Amino acid sequence: MAGRQRIAWILLALAPAAYAADAVRTLRLDYYHSGDAREEHFALDELVLEGPWPGDPAQAIDDTNLGKYYFQVLDRSTNRVLYSRGFASIYGEWEATEEARTVSRAFSESLRFPMPEHPVQVVIKKRDRRNAFREAWSVLVDPADPSIDRSGSSKSSKLWAVIENGEPRRKVDLLLMGDGYTSVEMEKWHQDARRLADTLFAVSPFKEHRDAFNVWAIDTPSEETGVARLSDRVYRRSALRARYDAFGSERYVLTFDNKRLRELASAAPYEFIEIVVNDRKYGGGGIFNLYATVSADNAFTPYVFVHEFGHHFAGLADEYYTSDVAYDPAQERLEPWEPNATADSQAAKWKGLIEAGTPLPTPWPKQDFEAMQKEVQARRRKIRAEHRPEAEMEALFREEREKTTRLLRAGPWAQRVGAFEGAMYEARGYYRPAQDCIMFTRDEVGFCAVCRRAIERVIRLYTPFE
Repeated sequence: MAGRQRIAWILLALAPAAYAADAVRTLRLDYYHSGDAREEHFALDELVLEGPWPGDPAQAIDDTNLGKYYFQVLDRSTNRVLYSRGFASIYGEWEATEEARTVSRAFSESLRFPMPEHPVQVVIKKRDRRNAFREAWSVLVDPADPSIDRSGSSKSSKLWAVIENGEPRRKVDLLLMGDGYTSVEMEKWHQDARRLADTLFAVSPFKEHRDAFNVWAIDTPSEETGVARLSDRVYRRSALRARYDAFGSERYVLTFDNKRLRELASAAPYEFIEIVVNDRKYGGGGIFNLYATVSADNAFTPYVFVHEFGHHFAGLADEYYTSDVAYDPAQERLEPWEPNATADSQAAKWKGLIEAGTPLPTPWPKQDFEAMQKEVQARRRKIRAEHRPEAEMEALFREEREKTTRLLRAGPWAQRVGAFEGAMYEARGYYRPAQDCIMFTRDEVGFCAVCRRAIERVIRLYTPFE
């Protein structure tokens, strides 16, 4: 039965005219998000009708309170919310960079939701300085509008199942997309896709909920091997246009070609996207409810894949604070929306997971860790500046992992949830839940209890489980 369902989906994706009359389709709203550090603007681009909606209509409303932004689809006649989701965006990250102080830029973004039967108002909200969502933009969408692109999903992408556990509407649907793989490297891409899927489901809590997921993959051949690495003077026009050096951060991998990504992805049922770049250089990225990226062949690919997917899937914050980042430091210690970071030294956000007797804030070997990181960062910058072989960076990361493992696995509170100062790129004023976690270091420690809880909450948003 599962095989017939998969074949049926692929046929629908390739032949939109064959949809059942009562099938719920996916409507994609493309828009431009522009501005600078002082102001932002939104402008409608186009509306595109894609394939069958992959979600469960009974789980249309997002109550997780995650995301820098939040959108709602409201019935125009009743003002009832038909669908909602929190999200983050490339623009939302870029506006905190130094460049945004002097330059205005525009980014293509998309919202996807079930095709409505009647006119709806689509409202985007953004968090204010007090963390409350305030309306930022609104646009009327009429499903009878003849300007909606009804040409159907991509017909050039080959879709296949990596892991299939049931109908898309009853599962969390993850789409893997390869970038920088040539047509003769498709077998490597298939092997990488299967390997990375196995990597994700070897880590808790994904391991325990493997049956709640489908994992799909699309073949998107590129003309050349690899993707652009600007700081290495390597330039490529790969299929998805992914590249290193996003926002001037050498190992931050993003694609800024949202339209190309969405058009190719439209052949698949998906809620989440992972872009795998065919490169050895350490790198990746993850933006909540947009996509995650990872390089395929680095020694630390398993860590990067799981860490960045944590950002994308559950809105988890970076808990580290000693690495170089592209964002300006926070001027205030506002309470983060991310579930695994807080400005509250008493950690009320995860109070229920803190054992009695745990001191708050919680002591940890902070000075020793920072001294070790200072040395590591200096060596890392030297390797980068001299463009030395990637193997040297991998060796440094292995050495760092061994030292941090010895340092952070010890101590009276190492196995407890608490309030450990240092998170969100800041040494002071922000706290993380655990002494160590995959969101903090490259240790093979997995997700802490707070991160696991956050991941499971998102799984519940798409597929109920006990």
